[in-house]
Amino acid sequence: MSADPLVAGTCAAELVAELAARGQSLATAESLTGGLVAATVAGVPGASAVLRGGVIVYATELKHTLAGVPADVLAADGPVAATTAQFLAAGAAERCGATWGVGLTGVAGPDRQDGKAVGTVFVGFAGIGPTGDRVAWTTELRLDGSRWEIRSGAVVAALRDLLEAVRRQC
Repeated sequence: MSADPLVAGTCAAELVAELAARGQSLATAESLTGGLVAATVAGVPGASAVLRGGVIVYATELKHTLAGVPADVLAADGPVAATTAQFLAAGAAERCGATWGVGLTGVAGPDRQDGKAVGTVFVGFAGIGPTGDRVAWTTELRLDGSRWEIRSGAVVAALRDLLEAVRRQC
């Protein structure tokens, strides 16, 4: 996964254009990326038409209190898990009143966390499918590199995957 900021910016610009054309919106709940997805989208001219908001939920308890991840999910699966990412995405969309939600959680290093290897990232998505029904899915990534490269790679992956999903609505 390329961590090139130009790639992230291009994906974000295309995503903003696609969402704006459909009258849709985006919200994020970010842990390991610390707001980088929202900041990347906000860097695009016209982003205010689609970016509703986001929450940075770096601390585990904030995943519950701010993003709505059930306490029992955090207790059973931990803060770095596919289920946690999925609830982050759904919570972002619900709390910010957005069409689409993206949730990111993972381990950027330098040490393992809760038994998860450095570079383990889960990206959750919640939104609208091709038939207008609610959809949700999670992607697991295994990224290499420094903390910055892992975090940047997660941003690119999240933006690319969401862009593809929005385009599939047609």
